Amino acid sequence: MAGHFANESEQIDRRTSRSICDAVGERLQQSLRPDPRLPTHLEQLMDELRKRERESH
Repeated sequence: MAGHFANESEQIDRRTSRSICDAVGERLQQSLRPDPRLPTHLEQLMDELRKRERESH
């Protein structure tokens, strides 16, 4: 990556770098959040399990 930073004026300070990293991290967390819903088959199995637990009590 020689020449990536051609001169000092292109470099950013640590505070700015940290802010950019934090913002990118927040966006990644938002876009990569798992879907909170279960697949239909698993949801049906969970419903059946809850039903059986209620019946046993």
